[in-house]
Amino acid sequence: MGIKTSSTILLLIASFINLSFHGICQDDDLASGASFIFGDSLVDAGNNNYLQTLSKADVIPNGIDFEASGGNPTGRFTNGRTIADIVGEELGQKYYATPFLAPNCTGRVILHGVSYASGAAGVMNESGRIFVNRISLPIQVDYFNITRKQIDKLIGPTKARDYLMKKSIFSLTIGSNDFLNNYLLPLVGTGARISESPDTFIDDMINNLRKQLTRLYQMDARKFIVGNVGPIGCIPYQKTINNLKDTECVDLPDKLALQYNARLKDLLTELNENLQGATFVHADVYSLVMELISNFRKYGFVTSSKACCGNGGQFAGIIPCGPASSVCSERDKYVFWDNYHPSQAANVIIANQLLNGGPRYVSPMNIRQLNDL
Repeated sequence: MGIKTSSTILLLIASFINLSFHGICQDDDLASGASFIFGDSLVDAGNNNYLQTLSKADVIPNGIDFEASGGNPTGRFTNGRTIADIVGEELGQKYYATPFLAPNCTGRVILHGVSYASGAAGVMNESGRIFVNRISLPIQVDYFNITRKQIDKLIGPTKARDYLMKKSIFSLTIGSNDFLNNYLLPLVGTGARISESPDTFIDDMINNLRKQLTRLYQMDARKFIVGNVGPIGCIPYQKTINNLKDTECVDLPDKLALQYNARLKDLLTELNENLQGATFVHADVYSLVMELISNFRKYGFVTSSKACCGNGGQFAGIIPCGPASSVCSERDKYVFWDNYHPSQAANVIIANQLLNGGPRYVSPMNIRQLNDL
């Protein structure tokens, strides 16, 4: 089988696997609601498969534990389900959100949710440009505007507005690439660091995020879950290139993440006060992931430093997961799947806390409570 044929088969799998967990989409089945997902590689469900980009997860062993694809890669940057997949399942949604760029993202399929997330994407258009192509947050919102008009045509403007306001959840998981693959990136980010202080750069991020969230509100989004930036100084890649010990993290990326996260929390409070009828839930992903890293044995993991899939250095953190990578035998024992991304096992723990947890990690309510509004 040639490379071109193999790639075609993988793209077909990625296109059609998102139709449902099981079975075929029913035209009249809107009762379970929808997820509209914005973000980066943490929640990309396959959009980057359709881009000419260096940021892809369309090769084995990515997706090896993703049951709906039979263990074939779908473009998800993990061994199984993303946090967004798990949340959708737990809320009773019958269908995975379909990647916007997938050929089957058309017709009534979109009523069951769409993923606009893209590996290497950032809040800022410039972030991730080292990977060539990616869908930045402003473009993701542009794409939702297309979906919004399609929903009007499918079920009528009045019903569409009601469906989006009451039965749909809008999730945003983004921000890491603005630091790792922009502000902190050697050469590419040097200009920004010379011309902008961390305060100014984070101001720009917050102002752009405010603009995009407001745009979604103006298109009838009302239920939002917004994740902050995780401990990006603790990922296997950062530990490996900085030659750190198991328990060490790189200081500057984490300081920037915490600085941004404080501003993000203030922004969500502001929007809750000023955008009538909207609810913005703050997901403290930083604290959740740091809890898993610091107390990994408590959750049944054997390491929170080494990538399950990868190569390079003591934490297998330099070369991304691919066919030539070494792969751990017990994938549910590793916090990190690859040099950047959590394993499915870690995603399950994080998702369950966001769904059911208290104000320590998710406020002013959890996702189940948001869904029930």
